[in-house]
Amino acid sequence: MDSLTLFSTAAIVLAGGLYWFICILGSAEQKGKRAVDLSGGSISKEKVQDNYNQYWSFFRRPKEIEKTEKVPDFVDTFYNLVTDIYEWGWGQSFHFSPAIPGKSHREATRIHEEMAVDLLNVGPGKRILDAGCGVGGPMRAIAAHSGANVVGITINEYQVKRARAHNKKAGLDGLCEVVCGNFLEMPFEDNSFDGAYSIEATCHAPKLEEVYGEIYRVLKPGALYVSYEWVTTELYRGDDAEHCEVIQGIERGDALPGLRCYSDIAAMAKKVGFEIVQEGDLAKPPSQPWWTRLKMGRIAYWRNHILVTILAFIGIAPKGVVDVHEMLFVTADYLTRGGESGIFTPMHMILCRKPE
Repeated sequence: MDSLTLFSTAAIVLAGGLYWFICILGSAEQKGKRAVDLSGGSISKEKVQDNYNQYWSFFRRPKEIEKTEKVPDFVDTFYNLVTDIYEWGWGQSFHFSPAIPGKSHREATRIHEEMAVDLLNVGPGKRILDAGCGVGGPMRAIAAHSGANVVGITINEYQVKRARAHNKKAGLDGLCEVVCGNFLEMPFEDNSFDGAYSIEATCHAPKLEEVYGEIYRVLKPGALYVSYEWVTTELYRGDDAEHCEVIQGIERGDALPGLRCYSDIAAMAKKVGFEIVQEGDLAKPPSQPWWTRLKMGRIAYWRNHILVTILAFIGIAPKGVVDVHEMLFVTADYLTRGGESGIFTPMHMILCRKPE
């Protein structure tokens, strides 16, 4: 075999290998975001690294992120940094769901979202609130399933743009509306919604009663509210060093002022006036582990990390994106450890009613 043939063969094998590695092996680009378009959200490309450093600086002043007035900057910075990576590597629904035998991750996610609106018992013509809507994955699934009009609120302007683009592309912009704002101070009138839900979103509030109080305010009397909460479970021990390491790792990698105990959730809801209709951990058996997707995604992580590193090196992706991607991988390990040990759940469900 002459050198030209050998070179040509090697080039074809390399090109085929790269295509398989990047595209065939679970290409995340199919989810709506391409690797070459990764950005820092509303942050300019040259400032992504600085904002990543700023994000970590919050944890050197832990009392700052317990203050209501500091939360917008903290959470907004986080979601500017991670939104594109979440959407590219995970999908348009930024939450977990129990694995369902015979169902894909996407199908399991949709079923988990549809269950939330089924609990609200709303249908066409009703107006419901999505508190902390992200780029609108749950919003679109819930609107399509129920026919209700969904109004989502997110603190991040970049997510508003992404959500509106997705809504239009899905043909659901007539049912889905997105507002940029703080769910601790919502720009909605009292008694204006027929139902509300939040899916793994209110964990960003420094005080749960503040966001629950706002949701209570905008709900009509008799309306229902369902939330999937991130909490520590009855197995968590504050005097166990490993438990503390895992929980702190989850908090730092997910912009959380502090994880709450499962037993605090109903108390906070009652404090603002809600009646508790139903409560329970949706992750408990017979539900299948929600963290299996994180473990199965390790190969995809390394593939994506190599790709992100190359794109940053050649100047297509912001350099700070590499650090953000690595942070999320480390956080995924803490989440997995929290799930396997049973000390953490991202789906403690509480269904509340605003009294008539």
